[in-house]
Amino acid sequence: MWRGGAMAGLAVAARAFSASASAGAGAGGVAMVQGASRGIGLEFGGGQVRQLLRRSDQGRVVATCRAPASAAELQKLKEEHAPGRLTVLPLDVTDESTIEAAAASIGETHGSLDLLINSTGILSIPNVIQPETTLSKVQKSSLLLAYEVNAVGPILVIKHMWPLLKVGGRSETGRGFSLVANMSARVSSIGDNGLGGWHSYRASKTALNQLTKTASVELGRKDNIACILLHPGTVDTDLSRPFQRNVPKDKLFTRDFSVQKLLSIIDNVKKSDNGKFFAWDGQEIPW
Repeated sequence: MWRGGAMAGLAVAARAFSASASAGAGAGGVAMVQGASRGIGLEFGGGQVRQLLRRSDQGRVVATCRAPASAAELQKLKEEHAPGRLTVLPLDVTDESTIEAAAASIGETHGSLDLLINSTGILSIPNVIQPETTLSKVQKSSLLLAYEVNAVGPILVIKHMWPLLKVGGRSETGRGFSLVANMSARVSSIGDNGLGGWHSYRASKTALNQLTKTASVELGRKDNIACILLHPGTVDTDLSRPFQRNVPKDKLFTRDFSVQKLLSIIDNVKKSDNGKFFAWDGQEIPW
């Protein structure tokens, strides 16, 4: 199993979805957090999802994960809120039919999406994939698996949610356009790569950057949709825990801290930011 949502994600959605909290508008809107059962995904929806639900008493959240029945925290959140506030759906980014089914279900229940956060990511799985410290450890299977989960999956989610995003962006969210936020990582930057290593993870996130940038051109031109990429920093989650030894204490963030930083970016994003790549502190990251 991959570590869904561990590096970043759901926190970003929370404030974009409820930008009404600061904009003073009505608290409507539908936000989707893809990869919501673990790590930042949960902190943003569960964390990300959790914060989204806390910030508005009217907005609705759709949380997806591979096995909703075993996602105890999401199920608990669903029980704690009024019927219809939180919908939990199955979605496996390696199975396009589940993405299509989730889109159909959201369309039937909600009719539109105002915010989509893709937070699923894979870095390591014992005996399956590990960050490569040298070129000699690169394996075809690791490259393909990382690419499938980190790049192919998110772009397919955007593809199938596109019709719902087209009719989203309602004025009561305080934003005026639909937003897609994909969780990337600083190590995906070619210009910032001075250390090497981590071939599969770096390359797959770089592919996500290019796919998101390309989608942003089309969606920004045809529809009222913006796409951005976000780097959450090194966050204390299951995903990063095996690799924290050399991380300075002041650079290892709690999920709550990272979520708040990402939310501040979401809060202030403009349509002109379409296609940009931001770090947790709001600085643009070079491609």
